[in-house]
Amino acid sequence: MTDILETQKVQARAWFESLRDQICGVFEAIEDEVTGPNESSALPPGRFERKAWQRPPDGKITDGGGGVMSVMKGRVFEKVGVNVSTVYGEFSEQFRAQMPGAKDDPRFWASGISLVAHPRSPLVPAAHMNTRMIVTTKQWFGGGGDLTPVFPQDSDTRDFHAGFRAACDKHDPAYYPKFKKWCDDYFYLPHRGEMRGVGGIFYDDLHTDDWDKDFAFTQDVGTAFKDTYAALVRRHMNAAWNDEQRAAQLIKRGRYVEFNLIHDRGTRFGLMTGGNTEAILMSLPPLAAWS
Repeated sequence: MTDILETQKVQARAWFESLRDQICGVFEAIEDEVTGPNESSALPPGRFERKAWQRPPDGKITDGGGGVMSVMKGRVFEKVGVNVSTVYGEFSEQFRAQMPGAKDDPRFWASGISLVAHPRSPLVPAAHMNTRMIVTTKQWFGGGGDLTPVFPQDSDTRDFHAGFRAACDKHDPAYYPKFKKWCDDYFYLPHRGEMRGVGGIFYDDLHTDDWDKDFAFTQDVGTAFKDTYAALVRRHMNAAWNDEQRAAQLIKRGRYVEFNLIHDRGTRFGLMTGGNTEAILMSLPPLAAWS
């Protein structure tokens, strides 16, 4: 069983890194393609810069791992980060009770990809996606993606959800309605009484006792996001926008910051497991405003 689990870990990590490479390639191609009136000729097409980091062992030889940050600042994407990490060790005493299978044995292994895109144009929606595999005395997959437009368009919302619905229906028709509701409930700012965006899907603790099936679903979620979001960016990136629309975008980004710092489980997981602070807070936009 141990050999099987180690093979599964290698496969999952390799997929997350492969998906990172695919997404970075698509986004760099988009940077080359933009021709819109708001594109500044002074800005060259963006390119991802990669920075490796290692998790400090905190004095325990069993703790470690690390990851690679991939961040691009360009003319379409004001800031986009696609991070991968694989870390292992022991959960802190206060955190282990919150994680399945860690109450009596705090050891864990986790690998995943996390993406947040903040476009320069207020007409191009911001987006988030992450998928991960976590192992304690149990093992499971989690993740999803959501869309945060400044000015929602019904066609964008429909197409974004259609991509995830197709990925879900391929595996289980019950997945999409369940994971869509989970996303709607999760990406909600109770202190504002509003959703962060127009939703998507969110799932966690996915373990059907068929690892290959769960892994295949997680792969399809990542691919669906890559294809669907890239199409939405291309749909709007050449449209002209004005200062009033830009101001509205910065206010919307403020809401994004509030959610990620107050409610986001991934942020808490990273900080409480000794992750790289710069990588964890990569999700924050380069500029934001509050009225």
